[in-house]
Amino acid sequence: MIKEVTGDILLSKAGAIAHGIAPHDDFKQGLALALREQWPAMYKDFRHYCQTYNPKPGSLWSWKGSGSPVIINLFTQEPPDSHQSRPGKATVPNINRVLQALKKEAQEQHVTSLALPRLATGVGALSWDEVKPLIQDTLKDIGIPVYVYTTYKKGAPAQEG
Repeated sequence: MIKEVTGDILLSKAGAIAHGIAPHDDFKQGLALALREQWPAMYKDFRHYCQTYNPKPGSLWSWKGSGSPVIINLFTQEPPDSHQSRPGKATVPNINRVLQALKKEAQEQHVTSLALPRLATGVGALSWDEVKPLIQDTLKDIGIPVYVYTTYKKGAPAQEG
């Protein structure tokens, strides 16, 4: 079941929160920044992961902290090039690969529900009209509730149930 909701994804009761980033992202904007502020240990572990494994777009990295949901970092965007610190743009092929990886990860980690934003439409610069059908096609048969936070409302819990 995929349900579009309005609210603050940081208040989600889902077992996992997924969001899009770039390899070696600095988590300085958007949802990534909010996650970094909420769980600073995640960002520290992320930096170590990137230095150790040099992840590629289309893959993912999961993190679980004490008292946190599983945070699934989806590498939807290209890494920053050597001349800029801003992450690169997202691509449809990266989204397709990472959604397949997300589906597999959720099943392997026995995630009971999943929350995600309008993936790759902020810093990633893709159109929601491009991304929404990819999410629907890939996650429609995942077997768990999927809450897509289509409208952000700070401090407001979504009607996930």
